[in-house]
Amino acid sequence: SYLWSDVHSADAYEAFTEGKGAYDKVVGKRLVDYVFSVGGTLDESEGYKKFRGKAPSIAALMKSRGFPYSAKK
Repeated sequence: SYLWSDVHSADAYEAFTEGKGAYDKVVGKRLVDYVFSVGGTLDESEGYKKFRGKAPSIAALMKSRGFPYSAKK
């Protein structure tokens, strides 16, 4: 769904902000290597986990939309 793609987008952007910013070449290379360039050769969720080191989280989406969010375990 579109909302799930928004979760991925916000979480991926957060990977850049955790690094050196929006133009971080290391993070960008991981995104290309594990998400954009693999095509159908790797399951999408596995590729994303290899890029990010974890599954996508809704926390980044909630923050990007201005909602306070705290993940409770």
